[in-house]
Amino acid sequence: MSYAAFVFDLDGTLTDNMPFHTDAFQVFVARHGLPPLTEADRARLDGKTNSEIMPILFGRELSREEIRTFADEKETLYRELSHGRLRPLPGLVPLLDALDAAGIPAAVATSAPPENVEHSFAELGLRPRFRAIARSDEAGRGKPWPDVFLLAAQRVGADPVRCLAFEDAPMGVRAARAAGMRVVGLTTSFSQAAFATHGAPVDESAPDYETWCRSETSSFSRVAALQR
Repeated sequence: MSYAAFVFDLDGTLTDNMPFHTDAFQVFVARHGLPPLTEADRARLDGKTNSEIMPILFGRELSREEIRTFADEKETLYRELSHGRLRPLPGLVPLLDALDAAGIPAAVATSAPPENVEHSFAELGLRPRFRAIARSDEAGRGKPWPDVFLLAAQRVGADPVRCLAFEDAPMGVRAARAAGMRVVGLTTSFSQAAFATHGAPVDESAPDYETWCRSETSSFSRVAALQR
């Protein structure tokens, strides 16, 4: 098939920054006397918004003010830990160049809060390369609901079923698939087997874009993938 747009998650997908989020969460939960996060915890939390994550971590309902305070604390930790250390995943920039040459728009569908989106793009220097950015907090429901992927497709005027999505977390894979998109799983955070284990099988997988673009079996290798 030909693709109308490529839609990218941000954290763990444009850049391998999830270790900084993991470290920030571990400092956060230790401060508040909560148990350390396991991989199983991450599989059910990565991709959700802070308004969804914080009540799960604390095991109780939280007021809006509590959620805002806790989220600000954790995300400030993330920005401090990642400052000056974010880089695009290998092959991302050449892929964006190829999309530009083919006239295929690139969009971002992320659960990150506005401050983190601004921080990450300032670090990466890639904001002009994306025609649209959609955030879960403005789309409605967070991942694994499809809302943010549907919003990203809408903002670039693309039919979701003609979009190829890139994700690094099971929740995000499930969201993209629910939107009708084919999904490439980037194994920066979870293995290909882990996606399937957590109910989020992917159509293709690769550790980075350089490897994916070189694969003879990837969508990128087919001429139709870069043509309207």
